[in-house]
Amino acid sequence: MKIIAVGRNYIDHAKELNNPVPETPVIFMKPDTALLKDNKDFYYPDFSTDIHYEVEVVLRICKEGKHVSPKFATTYYDAVGLGVDFTARDIQQQHKEKGLPWELAKSFDSSAVISSLIPITDFENPDQIAFSLQKNGNIVQEGNTRDLIFSYGQLIVFISQYITLRKGDFIYTGTPAGVGPIAIGDHLEGFIGQQSMFTCAIK
Repeated sequence: MKIIAVGRNYIDHAKELNNPVPETPVIFMKPDTALLKDNKDFYYPDFSTDIHYEVEVVLRICKEGKHVSPKFATTYYDAVGLGVDFTARDIQQQHKEKGLPWELAKSFDSSAVISSLIPITDFENPDQIAFSLQKNGNIVQEGNTRDLIFSYGQLIVFISQYITLRKGDFIYTGTPAGVGPIAIGDHLEGFIGQQSMFTCAIK
């Protein structure tokens, strides 16, 4: 199992970080040790003082695929969940300034919250999924997958040109505007529509 993540896939989020809107998907990866499941607590690491939340719809890949054709792309995922891509923004900024990869800022242990999964067949329109994140009971992020720059299918086609997709892989599809810092004592809760998908206490 691997975690493939997409950066800057909502226009408003790219703008809020003063990043250009990408012409092709921005891809990075997290190791399996990044997964934080079952509503477990997130323990603030001592190597950063500026960890940010980024809520994202997550696809579960259901079969192996390489060089996937656009007309078959939607058959390569069977469920969606909600996740958080925790980012050490201070480390990320340092690495961006030096032209270095983002991995230390993105791939640390427990940096990928993942909720329970909903079969894709349960959605009337999987391309229009409303989702949100609350911090301490207040909505801090709201998004809808209809606003993705690169759709699920486009992501699968693009990624599979370079990286073979395998059953059980996750694709974190990008975050909308509203990212911000977390602090010890915060409580996060993610929703798809009105359904609570995960909770996460910051310790």
